[in-house]
Amino acid sequence: MNTISIRAFIPPLTRRCLSLRSNRRYAVQAPGAPTFEIFSHQQKWMQKERAASDIEASRSVDHLKDEVASRLCERLMDINRHFTHVLDLGANSCNIARMLTLPSEDSPNSGPRSTRVGKITAADSSETLLYRDADLPFNTEIDIQREILPTSELLPYDANTFDAVLSNLSLHWINDLPSILAQVNNILKPDAPFIGVMMGGDSLFELRTSLQLAEQDRRGGVATHTSPLADVRDIGGLLQKAGFNLLTVDIDDIIIDFPDMFTLMKDLQASGESNAVLLREKGAIQRDVLLAAANIYKELHGNEDGSLPATFRLIYMIGWKSSPTQAKPLERGTGMFSIKDVLEQHKKDDEGGK
Repeated sequence: MNTISIRAFIPPLTRRCLSLRSNRRYAVQAPGAPTFEIFSHQQKWMQKERAASDIEASRSVDHLKDEVASRLCERLMDINRHFTHVLDLGANSCNIARMLTLPSEDSPNSGPRSTRVGKITAADSSETLLYRDADLPFNTEIDIQREILPTSELLPYDANTFDAVLSNLSLHWINDLPSILAQVNNILKPDAPFIGVMMGGDSLFELRTSLQLAEQDRRGGVATHTSPLADVRDIGGLLQKAGFNLLTVDIDDIIIDFPDMFTLMKDLQASGESNAVLLREKGAIQRDVLLAAANIYKELHGNEDGSLPATFRLIYMIGWKSSPTQAKPLERGTGMFSIKDVLEQHKKDDEGGK
C-alpha cells in the first residue's frame, strides 16, 4: 500500500442553490433478495448539480479525482493493447478523459495516453457536472462522447459493447454493487478488463471519529453524518461473484492536509461528496457539536504545524471478463520448482554469507 500526502489549503467556497427537477423512477424486477436502499440517488444528483453549478469552486477541488484518475490510466496503459471503445462509468467531470490526454508518468516523452484509446464514452447522471469542462482544450484531443444516465444503477448498453470499462470514485455511491458489477461484466467484450477505484471503509476516519465523539459528548448518542463504505476484504468476492477472472485488488492511502475541519467539509461539499445516506440526520449539524468535533480532530489527529490530515483510502480493482482464449493459471502441482526449496536455499546462502 502506498501513501502520499498532498497539501490542500483551500479557501472557503461559496454555495449556490439549484432548483430541483423531477426524476422519473423505474421499477425493475431482479432475481434474489430485494436490495436495500442505503443512498438517496436524488440527493446525490442534487449535490453534484449544486457543486458543478459553481464552476470555479468545483474545479478547485478536483485535485483528488484528477490524481486518482491518473493512477487509473496508468493501470490501463500497463495492458499492452489498443482499446477501440472505453466506457467511463460515473465519469463526474470527465477526469479520466482529461488524464488520458496527458503523457504517461513512466514515459513522459512517449506522447499522450489517448493514442491507445479510440473512443471514450463518459456516462454520469449529473448533466451539469458531466458537461462542466466541455469547453476545455482536452475535448479536442480525444474522441469523447458524453451520455446522461437516467439512473446510476442500470447500464443501458448492449452486451459485448466495450473493450474496457473504467470507473473513477463513483462506485461508493451505488446501492446494489453486485448488480452493477454483473452489468459491467455483461457489457464488456470477452477478455476485456474492468478497472475501477472507489473509496474504502477507512476513508476520512479522522472526521468520522471526531464527529462521533463530539456528538456522543454533546447529545448522548451518535447520528448518521457520514456515509458507510465498502471494505476491501469484500471486493474480491464481489468481483468473482459477478463473473470476473484474473482478479487484482489493492489499496492506496492519499492523505491531504487541511488548515481546519471546516475547510475539509466545504471541500467535500464543493466536490459533490457530501453524505447522501437515506436515513441521515435531517438538518445541519449543531454548532456546539461542530466546534467540539473541530477541537477533538485537532487534539487526536492534528499535525505539528497545526494542519489536519484527512485520509482517503482508495480500493483499486481489476477484473477480466472470461474468454475461451484467456490465459489461465497452471493447475496446482504442475510447477517445476518448489517454493519451499527455493526459500530454504536462500536461507542457507544468507547464513553462508553469499
